[in-house]
Amino acid sequence: MITKIIQEEKIQKAKKYVEKGESFVIVTHVTPDGDALGSSLGLYHFLTAYGKDNVTVVVPNEFPQFYKWMPGAKDIVIHEKYPEFAEQLIGEADVIFCLDFNEPKRIEKLAPAVLAAEGRKVLIDHHLDPADFCRVEMSYPQMSSTSEMIFRFICRMGIFDLMNQEAAACIYTGMMTDTGAFTYNSNKPEVYVIISELIKKGIDKDLIYRKVFQVYSEARLRMQGYVLYEKMKTYPEKHAALITLSKEELGRFNYVTGDTEGFVNMPLNIEGVSFSVFIREDKDYIKVSLRSVGDFPCNQFASRYFNGGGHKNASGGEFHGTLDEAIAVFEKGLKEFNPNKTEEIEKLI
Repeated sequence: MITKIIQEEKIQKAKKYVEKGESFVIVTHVTPDGDALGSSLGLYHFLTAYGKDNVTVVVPNEFPQFYKWMPGAKDIVIHEKYPEFAEQLIGEADVIFCLDFNEPKRIEKLAPAVLAAEGRKVLIDHHLDPADFCRVEMSYPQMSSTSEMIFRFICRMGIFDLMNQEAAACIYTGMMTDTGAFTYNSNKPEVYVIISELIKKGIDKDLIYRKVFQVYSEARLRMQGYVLYEKMKTYPEKHAALITLSKEELGRFNYVTGDTEGFVNMPLNIEGVSFSVFIREDKDYIKVSLRSVGDFPCNQFASRYFNGGGHKNASGGEFHGTLDEAIAVFEKGLKEFNPNKTEEIEKLI
């Protein structure tokens, strides 16, 4: 038995949109990760199985190669490559599902088209403090992932039998990646009830793990070695670690989207490190990823210093300035927001 988390009124309203709608667009956040893609493609396959012929997933920009095996990934429309077509699809959609983001700025250049669209908008997400821009809002931060939310949404619509193997594989991928292969934010029994149901749909969870976490390019592995040997700095007295990469360094290893995914987690393998930050120089800004274990709220750190947010133990942000300036902000934050002193943190938040 799975607890009925989502309010019945919201389920029924969204179900009517699905029943009456003819054209659907599913939108997710910039730099889509496993949960963004898993939830979007899971819903895509479900709607298709439901008999909806006009369903499209639209993402702001390119996504990692190691997710392109996912069923339906080849049909995703990338706004960065086809902006006019993507915006036309959004403008003509009867229903727009907004998945895995809590405010329009998280979809960047897609935001104006989504906000201007007349189609009914449904938000399904698990991040804190959702903005008010959708007719139906299903936001539950206590959930492991948006993919788990999609599973629950499909169940509550009363047509679980329509969830096929393709949808199940995508949903599992999202749940797996947003919990670090079920190593954090996944201590609730119902998570494993859901996994059991997904396996019954015929997925091969071991193969999915290998495709996502164990198949990388040679260049990516060499960059990982460089990062660990040359670029990781620890702050033992703060129980923290930092990894940084410049655009020049990324180019040296022929960086492609997704090559640095997971780097932020590596320092957490060091005994005594409970807070890890990865700062990467991007095209237009500095991208910041933060992870923690235990009680340290890295989302509060992200919000205070890097215009970001997310979950207590996994969050992100951005910085507009130089890489050296971003590092200075991080080190200043460590002094003010010490992971080693919980009582000081409580005063700040």
